Amino acid sequence: MIGTEIEAAVRRVLEGGHYIMGEDVAALETELAADHKHPHAIAVSSGTDALLAALWALGIGPGDEVITTAMSFFATAGAAARLGATPVFADIDPSTFNLDQGSAISRITPRTKAIIPVHLFGRVADMDRLRETGIPIIEDAAQAVGSSGLGTGGKLVTLSFFPSKNLGAAGDAGMVLTSDPELADRVRLYRTHGSRPKYVHHVVGANLRMDTLQAAILRVKRRHLATWNEQRRSNAATYRELLAATPLMLPADAAGHVWHHFVVRAPKRDELRAYLREREIETEVYYPLPLHLQPCFPGAKEGDLPEAERASRDVLALPVHPDLTPAQLQYVAESVTSFYR
Repeated sequence: MIGTEIEAAVRRVLEGGHYIMGEDVAALETELAADHKHPHAIAVSSGTDALLAALWALGIGPGDEVITTAMSFFATAGAAARLGATPVFADIDPSTFNLDQGSAISRITPRTKAIIPVHLFGRVADMDRLRETGIPIIEDAAQAVGSSGLGTGGKLVTLSFFPSKNLGAAGDAGMVLTSDPELADRVRLYRTHGSRPKYVHHVVGANLRMDTLQAAILRVKRRHLATWNEQRRSNAATYRELLAATPLMLPADAAGHVWHHFVVRAPKRDELRAYLREREIETEVYYPLPLHLQPCFPGAKEGDLPEAERASRDVLALPVHPDLTPAQLQYVAESVTSFYR
């Protein structure tokens, strides 16, 4: 039982008395670097801090622009803004929800210092045209842990182990992957207040270290990640079969897709969500307000990024987690079908 394994790992850490970094963190870095075929993995305190450290490593700061998608969790843009850079939002591909490469390229200026595509909902974004620009790419893979396609376009890849992710900790934790030894060294430096050796600070970093408890728990759960992701793929395939005759626009599969969310485009989205709630089916909207329209980012107006805005009005995530039974999948599909009759 995984619960027993986790309890044993937690007890071992508590009894050992080493609660920050240490052997479990180093071992987790080695294991996930091998899993994702990257020579360097740097454990940090959250997925947000992974983005922050990656941007720091690239030297992003005031006056710089960072292009990213308008459809993502706030951290994608917030990390850039926190360093004094300006997030520049591009539209999405309406069929994949990922960053539209043409829209992103059209927003490049001499101040553009990085592009952050997001592998949204577990599907790896297309990055071929972005890579051709020569601008450094940070892949936000918070929702794509375990995908086989990470690192194909970016200098750095950021992961999140938020509890609800495919590989979730018992709190916040994250990681940065890279094949560049110099960038890896910078991330490690910023992770510990910029100090090397202790009490000698070369840059102003922050406390971005991972707790040992989180690493120990993640090491146990990591051994099950491939199985869980395969079950998510199976659940998604079942939905596509059972919901094929409904008015929903269903997400397509793709190489490396790990199905963090199964997001449909639904006519009468809010009414459908209320109907499913009455039938005790939990759903979520990712995301109800695009990033370019957030109050903290002034200057944009409705209509600027029409595909992202349109998606925010009709997207709905159905449960797809690996613990769902065939009967539960059937119940969700039957409930959706009955709503549209």
